Amino acid sequence: MSLSPAELKAISAAAQWYARLRSGIVSDSDRAAWTDWLAADPAHRQAWQRIAGVAEQMASVPGTLAAPALRGTDRSRRQVLRSVVVLASVGSLGWLGWRSDTSQDLFADFRTAVGERRAFRLADGSSLLLNTDTSVNLRFDGRQRTLELLRGEIRVSTAVDPLQRPFKVRTAQAEVLALGTRFIVRAEGQGGGVAVLEKAVEVRAPGSDLAVRLVAGQSVSFDRHSVGAVQHSDASVGAWEHGSIIAIDRPLADLLADLSRYRSGVLRCDPRIAGLKVSGAFPIDDTDRALAALESGLSLRITRYSRYWVNVSAGAPAPG
Repeated sequence: MSLSPAELKAISAAAQWYARLRSGIVSDSDRAAWTDWLAADPAHRQAWQRIAGVAEQMASVPGTLAAPALRGTDRSRRQVLRSVVVLASVGSLGWLGWRSDTSQDLFADFRTAVGERRAFRLADGSSLLLNTDTSVNLRFDGRQRTLELLRGEIRVSTAVDPLQRPFKVRTAQAEVLALGTRFIVRAEGQGGGVAVLEKAVEVRAPGSDLAVRLVAGQSVSFDRHSVGAVQHSDASVGAWEHGSIIAIDRPLADLLADLSRYRSGVLRCDPRIAGLKVSGAFPIDDTDRALAALESGLSLRITRYSRYWVNVSAGAPAPG
């Protein structure tokens, strides 16, 4: 089944709403906003019914192995299941995982293990949320408020400072100046990225006087040499706050690489199916459940050589 850009947009929004409403940290204002979104466009209601319908089908079958039960349904439902696999997070935050034994993790002021997310309140009233496998050092004094992101990903919500100290996030490749804002910074390998959720930030490469300004809804990637072009953020940005990965027509290999950040060991994708496109919301607090959904919904084969070595390959062709 081919989906139009408008349908993909509605489905991605519905998937994000589904993940948020099932996250366990939803507020009354979130529910009211969802109701407004649902009523704004018939396409929104159709996308929501599609998302909720697939999720309920999976949830009704033990172990989420829904494919056999769906074989008796109409063809369109099977096609929808293959193109949109949706699971919401079963909890608010996942707290268990394996800690890295690198020195930067051991001595960082704030850190998380693989599969763990943790929230902190800083001395100035700002809030800090660490994603999986992240380490941060804090540099607050009478002149500055600086976070050194050594590795991983953080979401920062800054507070007004009576001393008017600038709030910055530094990585090995870039410096981000907050302009009264809520934003996400990621540092990995030789680069990273910034996404703004509220208000604005300025991003600079090391040694550069040129600042790239981002406002809400925009994002940018960077490396040790430069800051890239400003882009519009999609529904996947920040979904990890609510316990999900949002995929929009995304190659399977990329999705599995993202899921592997939340589990220890090796998660390998057969190159022959690496380009298979997937859309939906997948839980990061239960990656085995996400893999089971992929296995049943996309007719894949998940081979577990051990808890720490999992291979994803092509399975039997889907019926119909």
